[in-house]
Amino acid sequence: MYKQLISEQRYAIYLGIKRGNSIRKIARAIEVHPSTVLREIRRNSNANGEYVWCNAQSKCMGRKHGLKGNHRKPQELWWRIDQMIIDNDWSPAQIAGVLGKEGVHIAKQTIYNHVHADTSGRLRPHLPHELRYTRRVKALRPTKATNIANRTSIHERPAEADGKRFGDWEMDTIVDSFGHAILTLTERSTNFILMEKLKQGRKAMPTAKTVARLLLPYRERVLTITTDNGCEFASHLEITRLLSIRGREKVTVFFADSYCSLQKGAIENANKLIRKYIPKKSNFDDFSDAKIMRIQKKLNARPREKLNFDSPKNCFFMHFY
Repeated sequence: MYKQLISEQRYAIYLGIKRGNSIRKIARAIEVHPSTVLREIRRNSNANGEYVWCNAQSKCMGRKHGLKGNHRKPQELWWRIDQMIIDNDWSPAQIAGVLGKEGVHIAKQTIYNHVHADTSGRLRPHLPHELRYTRRVKALRPTKATNIANRTSIHERPAEADGKRFGDWEMDTIVDSFGHAILTLTERSTNFILMEKLKQGRKAMPTAKTVARLLLPYRERVLTITTDNGCEFASHLEITRLLSIRGREKVTVFFADSYCSLQKGAIENANKLIRKYIPKKSNFDDFSDAKIMRIQKKLNARPREKLNFDSPKNCFFMHFY
């Protein structure tokens, strides 16, 4: 195991050099490898090349205490981190990224350790997964969707719609146990989220009109929409009709394979974040339109690692300036 030299060993190196001993003899005397002695002399000698043990010890201690990671973090920083977790529900990676852009160095694992050490239990519920992680592997199944007429498969989607260009959207719905539904949309390159309660449930034509209305202000930049095979999207041709601009390529709705949620991972991730505020067992009647808008606003203000810890809102509207 690696160990740093102590002051007594540095003094022994200094005496060995003064006596004219070889590097190997000095190394044997202090029981280290010769390369350790050679690196010590090269690194901690004075500007004139002379090795003085007390100066070498001072240099070593100065480097050790000069490392940012070796400082105990001030209490004011931990208070700010706690507020970021409690008020904004940010993850340790998001907090570390935002602080890093401000010049404050802290590793995300250090923040995770802080949350694990919190005996009050205040911080854990505000993390995205509440420190619970499960990984489930689903077997691939063939597509069996026959409920949607004129369905366009995701395999016909242009290769350019890879999630990097602006204008490719994904959509889905989240439902409760009482027949209510909320439409969710996300722009894949910026993770910008739109959401609205569906007043008439999962009926296809009202859903299509709601999608078109939400995207209408941005329709000049809407290129594709990807979704699953839910019955609420059966009127996808109406979405195409309402959003397409004459003289330009039509806005096509592409449908993922059955049981392949990974093919629309952006909206699945968005729904997971939304479920933090609208749990599965809740009744959507308890959530007003204003409350849903506040949730949307909060999610669009979250810094994202893929955006260099900028927010989806900033990155989305940069394309319209």
